[in-house]
Amino acid sequence: MDKTDDIIPLRPWEAHAPAGQSYSSPSQSQKPPERVAFDRKELQTILGFYGTKVAEGEWRDYAMDFGKDKATFSVFRRASEVPLYRIVKDPALARKQGIYSVVAQTGLILKRGHDLSTVLRVLAKTPKLSTI
Repeated sequence: MDKTDDIIPLRPWEAHAPAGQSYSSPSQSQKPPERVAFDRKELQTILGFYGTKVAEGEWRDYAMDFGKDKATFSVFRRASEVPLYRIVKDPALARKQGIYSVVAQTGLILKRGHDLSTVLRVLAKTPKLSTI
């Protein structure tokens, strides 16, 4: 008699099957709900722009929210305030006004477009002339 004959495989913690039986839970067979999110290239563009604003001392904090219909990157001056700007990715508007938009603190849409880097340019400061 082999020593492995007496071993009963244990069940996974998530599964509610008796020991020694395989069980696929309904949560594993169902597809998770779809969420809109920024991909790696979009996040690299946003965080690169965010980093320059942090270096200038204008922005200090950010938050990301991924919903079923929109993804939002919010920018704060301080963590306890309402966001100064929100960078929104809304795939429902991809064929209309553009998938990306920048929304001000008051809810005013500053710019919409299909290219993220051009939409973010609305937040860049224009160089000002100074006297010597």
